[in-house]
Amino acid sequence: MNVLAVFAHPKRESFTGALLDHFVQGCSDAGHNVIIADLYREGFDAIFKTEDFSQFVSGGTMPTDVRREQARVDAADVLAFVFPVWWWSFPAILKGWIDRVWSEGWAYTFTPEKSMGLLKDRPIFLLGSAGSTERTYRKYRYDEAMNIELDIGVMNYCGLFSVTTKIFYDVNDNPDTLKAHLAAARSLGRAIT
Repeated sequence: MNVLAVFAHPKRESFTGALLDHFVQGCSDAGHNVIIADLYREGFDAIFKTEDFSQFVSGGTMPTDVRREQARVDAADVLAFVFPVWWWSFPAILKGWIDRVWSEGWAYTFTPEKSMGLLKDRPIFLLGSAGSTERTYRKYRYDEAMNIELDIGVMNYCGLFSVTTKIFYDVNDNPDTLKAHLAAARSLGRAIT
């Protein structure tokens, strides 16, 4: 299978980068091909521009960088998003990637009466590293809010229903916790069928 791993962290040598490496290694262990879309290192421009907006109102041509990203998504049998959880969501660069790349007419159709997802359903992995504990997420229902926003509001809305979300909690201090998280990320990659 072809796996597109979209990575969104400004520091490649971060723990989030290690999660990506272990997930990719698991995919490779299972015999899959992985392409990494490293948004920071590739210099992806996350700012939604007039050219991006024109396709909504007048059917204008999508910018070349957006079409290139759409082609990478179209070629993937599996999509993975590896990111730090900032403000209980994606980092801005990944949110901007979604805003620009998952455009109307390609990822979904919209009318006030009915919207419909257009992306081919396939396995989706959301792998987020979080500084807070799982208890904190449960107490304040951050996990539920993220599920509604990301799994339902973005993925399901665009026709993607095979979503696996794994938040790696408490990534700050305990070496045993970090080691277990990395092993879990590799297992997720290995389990792709």
